[in-house]
Amino acid sequence: MEIPKIWKPQDLFVIKSPKQSLRLVLLVFAVLCGIYILSMCINQTSNYFLQAKSLSIHVINRHNCHYPIFQEEDIHYLHFPKPQTFSREECACNPVRFFAILSMQRSGSGWFETLLNSHMNVSSNGEIFGAKSRRTNASVILEIMDNVFNLDWISSSSKNECTAAIGFKWMLNQGALEYHEEIVDYFNRRGVSAIFLFRRNLLRRLISLLANSYDKDAKPLNGTHKSHTHSPYEAKVLAKYKPMVNMSLLIPNLRNAQRKGNRALECFKSTRHILLYYEDIVQNRTKLADVQEFLGLPQRELKSGQVKIHNGPLSQQIENWDEVQKKLKGTKYETFLTKD
Repeated sequence: MEIPKIWKPQDLFVIKSPKQSLRLVLLVFAVLCGIYILSMCINQTSNYFLQAKSLSIHVINRHNCHYPIFQEEDIHYLHFPKPQTFSREECACNPVRFFAILSMQRSGSGWFETLLNSHMNVSSNGEIFGAKSRRTNASVILEIMDNVFNLDWISSSSKNECTAAIGFKWMLNQGALEYHEEIVDYFNRRGVSAIFLFRRNLLRRLISLLANSYDKDAKPLNGTHKSHTHSPYEAKVLAKYKPMVNMSLLIPNLRNAQRKGNRALECFKSTRHILLYYEDIVQNRTKLADVQEFLGLPQRELKSGQVKIHNGPLSQQIENWDEVQKKLKGTKYETFLTKD
């Protein structure tokens, strides 16, 4: 009589045949793959919800248009103007950003604006508040800005329907500081970004101011006053004049310019803004990439046809250089004597 075989747990791990071995390997592989895929899905889902919590994501829908996903902080600065003077046609679905270049005379703002306007999607409309009639009170200023940002301010710089960034140049002594409370409120309410452009070397700025003032009266270029030149010949003619600096007003002028710049930054600190210096842009053109990114523009190489008037050391540009040098020695403005 045959004795029945007693079953043992070890028999589970005994491979009876090659077919059984292959099935077992495939089964184990399938289980491991399933566990891996499930863990990856859980991990990605967790990351998605974490990102969704940290970034408020919106899809813009204007004029029956559909746009890519933007972060919440961008939405307030994207606009869809409906100009009265023309139709944006195929560009009606393209958002527009508003900006203002806040600067002081002879700080490179004219040159900087030509660089911006060389971008096919930027319209910067110059010194619109240069005329006193346009800044008689805050209401007039805000009304004009409405006109500009609605794309109804027509100038030689207007790109019309395909504009992606619209703005203008604003000197600090043209009502920007006088009515700063109303203007700051307008900037924040309408989503206007401020671009501050100052000059580090305030002595060079002063020399440029004096030379430009002389040119207004003398008009050495065939009886025509030119604040900016577009040829080496024009620049050479204007650079011949060496201003005589008033020693009693030298330090007060430098101090006042410095204070005005600081006050502007303080007044507009609650706005979305970027601070630039003329010297930094000249020496490092990557600063222009920063500006384009600030305005949400596609990156382009920006160019200007303007030619710099005053080059070389200040000692060759000031008539009473020795007096100026002596006056600033030992003061906090001494560095202006050597820095470009």
